[in-house]
Amino acid sequence: MSKYPVVYVVADRPEVFAELIPGALGLGERVEAILAGHPANASGVFSLGADKLLTIAPREREIFENYAPSIAKAISATPNALVLLAADKRGKAMAAKLGKALNAAVINDVNTFDEGKSGHMVYGGLAQGTEKPATDIVVTTVAPGAFEQGELGEGSGETVALDFIEPAHPITLREKRKIKASSVNIGKARRVVGVGRGFAKKEDLALARALADAIGAELACSRPIAEGEHWLERERYVGVSGVAIKPEVYFTLGISGQIQHMVGARDSRTIIVVNKDKNAPIFKFADYGIIGDLYKILPALKKALGK
Repeated sequence: MSKYPVVYVVADRPEVFAELIPGALGLGERVEAILAGHPANASGVFSLGADKLLTIAPREREIFENYAPSIAKAISATPNALVLLAADKRGKAMAAKLGKALNAAVINDVNTFDEGKSGHMVYGGLAQGTEKPATDIVVTTVAPGAFEQGELGEGSGETVALDFIEPAHPITLREKRKIKASSVNIGKARRVVGVGRGFAKKEDLALARALADAIGAELACSRPIAEGEHWLERERYVGVSGVAIKPEVYFTLGISGQIQHMVGARDSRTIIVVNKDKNAPIFKFADYGIIGDLYKILPALKKALGK
C-alpha cells in the first residue's frame, strides 16, 4: 500500500493520540502529532511511534477551533499529507476549518483507508461508501474503533512550539458548564452487556447490571436508551453514530437489532441474544439466541454465569 509522506494527527487532548497514532503509523512515512491544548502527557506520542510533536500553548478561554490557522500553517508546509482527527463534534468542526484553509478534501467518520481511498458508512449504516479525494492534502475524522488503540507511555523526541495565529473570525467562549459524563470506554471492553427497548423502565436495568457484574462486563445500550430515554450516558451507546465495540462476547438484551446498531457491534467475536420476539432482526447476527422474557431469563443467566 502506498503511503502519504506525512500523516498529521491533530488533537486537543493527549488521549486522542492513543486512538489515532497506532493507525497512522501504517498510513504514512512519518507521523507528526499536533496538540492544541495543555501539554501534560503529550510526550506519550513518542511512545506510540510519532516522529515529531508540534504544540500550541493553551490560551485562556480559547477553544479548539480557534487554533485552526496555526495548525493549517504547519500542515501547509507539506504538499502531500493526510490529516487525522477524532470524529467528535470538536474534531469535525476543526476538520471543516482545516479543509477550507488548506483547500483540502474533508471526509468524516472514516473507518477504512486503502490505497488513497477512504471508506465510511452511508445511508445510516446500510452500506459502505468509498471516497477517492482529488486533493493532495486530505482531512479526515476517524470513526471510533477504526484503529486498535494504543497506550500513552513515557517517551521523548523532537518537539516544536508553534505560534498562535489569531483567527479572522474567532469563536468567543463565554461560559463553561459541567455535564455529567461517564469515564467508561466500552470500545476497549472484553465483555459487553447491551440493553434495548425490551426493558420497560429505567429501574429494570438493574437486572442487566447484575449480569454485567457477574461476568465482568461493561454495560452498553442501543440509541433509544441513551438519546431517547436518557437512561444511560451517550458514551455507552453502540451504533453507527455511537461507539464501535470489539468484545470477545456481546450480550444483547431486548435489542431489536436494527442495522444502525449492529454496525457498531459487527466486530464482536460472539453475540448472545435474549429477546422475546423470535422474529427480531438481531437473531440473524446471533451466535447463540434465547427466546423469552428478559425478566425471567436474566436472573437465571446471572445465577448460572456468576458461578
